[in-house]
Amino acid sequence: MISEGELVLLVSPKGKRYMRRLTLREPLHTGDGRLDMSSVQEAGFGGYATTHLGRDYLVLKPTLHDMCKNLKRQTQIIYPKDIGYICMRLSIGPGARVIEAGSGSGSMTLALAWYVGPTGKVYTHERREEFRKLCGRNLAWAGLDDGRVQQYDRDIADGFAEESANADALFLDVREPWEYLELAAGAVKPGAPLGFLLPTVNQVSDLVRGLQAGPFMDVEIAEILVRRYKPVPDRLRPADRMIAHTGFLVFCRAAVPPFDPEPVRKSVHEIPVGDFRAASARASARESARDSAREAMREAGGCAPLSDPDEFGPDTGPDMGTDVGDAPNGVRDGAQDLDGE
Repeated sequence: MISEGELVLLVSPKGKRYMRRLTLREPLHTGDGRLDMSSVQEAGFGGYATTHLGRDYLVLKPTLHDMCKNLKRQTQIIYPKDIGYICMRLSIGPGARVIEAGSGSGSMTLALAWYVGPTGKVYTHERREEFRKLCGRNLAWAGLDDGRVQQYDRDIADGFAEESANADALFLDVREPWEYLELAAGAVKPGAPLGFLLPTVNQVSDLVRGLQAGPFMDVEIAEILVRRYKPVPDRLRPADRMIAHTGFLVFCRAAVPPFDPEPVRKSVHEIPVGDFRAASARASARESARDSAREAMREAGGCAPLSDPDEFGPDTGPDMGTDVGDAPNGVRDGAQDLDGE
């Protein structure tokens, strides 16, 4: 039997879904009639409760997917299709300590809290008070307000909370994450995974330039698309609509040792903000100069080089005369194996 106060998911004969906490004194009024919560309680999860008009509603226990999609929102949420991959790439599991910035309505916060369990900790930062409060209400609604999430009403430009130091992973859903890379590098354990969500390619380019200039490695850019099919065996085909682009996902690791042209490398925690920005500016300038040189060679009828010799050092660039068949696995030195991860 379902206890009063538990979350229940009620599915109509036509597939319409209602999620609510079981309150015996408050019936659910639907287009199929009034559904008394006492009948829902008696039916139990997996059973059917009947409205006063004789329509059967399936009673289900909500999944994490259901809760993330049905929470109250005032902002664009991170969709379950992205949340799953984010949690896997960041290795979120029981007992993990995770930093999040940009709580919003709390769909990602809710998922992180679910995965870290009662022994883990989520340190979520949100500078807008109304969103922080909404996130807290959604956590309470989902039954995850048991202390596993610590909320902070602060701008991460002032740094992450001291209690979150040496975290296992970090996720940023903010407009200009490249401005906080030096803070991110110092907030997690050496080699820890970091994740970012961005809506436009311009932002992704700026972020990648910052990552290339700082102590980061193993960079991945991904977009998750889910195409659903109509479950009709005799007319199996894609659904008419789909949720397409929701955001670009960028992942990396805080590298050890960090990028530093000096012979004696510094700790990740000792890298000044200026080093990141100056290195990012130099990387951008090199890229612009490389593009200009390639365009000039094309106009002159020549062949533009595939790489900048400065990136490899003197006389260490790819051998343009190497035959593809002579290289290991048929891949020319300096080219990417498209089958690789």
